[in-house]
Amino acid sequence: QVQLVESGGGSVQSGGSLRLSCAASGYTDSSHCMGWFRQVPGEEREGVAAIDTDDSTNYADSVKGRFTVSMDHVNNIVYLQMNSLKPEDTAMYYCAADSGSCTYTDSDTDFPDFNYWGQGTQVTVSL
Repeated sequence: QVQLVESGGGSVQSGGSLRLSCAASGYTDSSHCMGWFRQVPGEEREGVAAIDTDDSTNYADSVKGRFTVSMDHVNNIVYLQMNSLKPEDTAMYYCAADSGSCTYTDSDTDFPDFNYWGQGTQVTVSL
């Protein structure tokens, strides 16, 4: 059973930075696609960033140039460095993972498919 545990959320003023971490356990294989999503109450969950087994990445347009996703393959930890935070970045952030390389089956999104999800960590950005 794959488990994902996020940490690093909190409250920060506009322009500040936070780094989210997601520790994964229970994998039966050695390589994984991982990503970050966020959701505001009453709105749909949106993809933020994804990283493939070869460390290739993709980002939502709204965070390009401000957020960086990276992965520690040895310890199965994925990070999301968030700089120049804005109030509109306020959301619950969820870590996601799937076995093997990223696969894309939904033509409505630029983000890969994920079968495993964390419980979320809250990020609040104030003016």
